[in-house]
Amino acid sequence: MKVLITGGAGFIGSHLVKHYLKKNHSVVVIDNYITGDKNNLKEVGTDKNLQVIEADLINYDLSSLPQFDLVYDLASPASPAVFEKLSFEIFKVNSIGLINVLDFFVRSKSKTFVFASTSEVYGDPQISPQPETYFGNVHTSGPRSSYDEGKRFAEAVISAYIRKSGIDARIARIFNTYGPFMNKSDGRFISNFINQAINNEPLTIYGDGKQTRSSCYVADMAGGLISMGETKNLKGQIINLGNPDEKKIIEVAQLIKKLTGSKSEIVYKPIGEDDPKRRCPDISKAKRILQWQPKIKLEDGLKLTIDYFKNL
Repeated sequence: MKVLITGGAGFIGSHLVKHYLKKNHSVVVIDNYITGDKNNLKEVGTDKNLQVIEADLINYDLSSLPQFDLVYDLASPASPAVFEKLSFEIFKVNSIGLINVLDFFVRSKSKTFVFASTSEVYGDPQISPQPETYFGNVHTSGPRSSYDEGKRFAEAVISAYIRKSGIDARIARIFNTYGPFMNKSDGRFISNFINQAINNEPLTIYGDGKQTRSSCYVADMAGGLISMGETKNLKGQIINLGNPDEKKIIEVAQLIKKLTGSKSEIVYKPIGEDDPKRRCPDISKAKRILQWQPKIKLEDGLKLTIDYFKNL
């Protein structure tokens, strides 16, 4: 099988690359390393089945590439820490870059397209858990809007291509994910807490800590995306991928402090604008259609992630 993974040097993308290489498939990665890291693919860098192209999807000519059996598009900065700093890059890769890939997909008659969307399309949700049928509560001009609206636009573009060109495209709405190969400076609460705890620095909570998140270990998330790509007859499907085990931010901070044996104190700072109060996926559709659900419990996944950051 021939697999194209845009953003393949990123956190989740690199796990997909390693999976398909391990299965002896041919893998092409396109990444401009704006937030991806070459070191994420270091262990497979000499694999004869891997081709890495350093390029920006916004202006890269894909016409020299072959037909692919499976295309995963994960090419977008996804960290809250860069939503404002890289706002135009996020907008462009989820519009111009996506259209560039989709036009290639149609021309090359590639077979299956999986787009990495996000739970951020639900905004600050007024219902919880969030099902795929929920249209969201999004601030279109807020500081997070480059990512929220970029992904919402991308979903609309993909839907138009499905209707007009008949492509087999699927949309995965990815909820909070953590694990090895996260960028320690990506601004996500779990990586922040772990690295602060390891260094005995104050654990920073924004707001009162009562807001909730549902965190999925990266191996589980990769498994969900693989199922999205390889399950038959999913054309046009939008499916939540995440762990429905909902925890308060303060609970996660206390657990990480315990697991690291840290002496860090917990400090509170003002919460950012539009930070969602609750985030929890309804994964009944993933269970039913993909026969997928996360297996790794938060405490077990955190132990593995703590070990990863300690060994960096």
